[in-house]
Amino acid sequence: MANTTSAKKATRKIARRTAINKSRRSRVRTFVRKVEEAIASGDATAAAAALKAAQPELMRAATKGVLHANTASRKVSRLASRVKALSA
Repeated sequence: MANTTSAKKATRKIARRTAINKSRRSRVRTFVRKVEEAIASGDATAAAAALKAAQPELMRAATKGVLHANTASRKVSRLASRVKALSA
């Protein structure tokens, strides 16, 4: 248990930050899941639209520090290639 005032404040800050990061991570996963579902259904236009919505969300998570930049780029790239293969 934190004893000093600064440690107590740090605990509060960490709790706040964790909640924000958790919601951001959840939001990213939702957008990625929508792309996955569109790919699974075989709907190329829906998949392309979902990818267009998911891409900025992934990159925003990277800039906010929720995801590593390379991880976000890798996810976007893999989703994009799957959507492209679907339409071809």
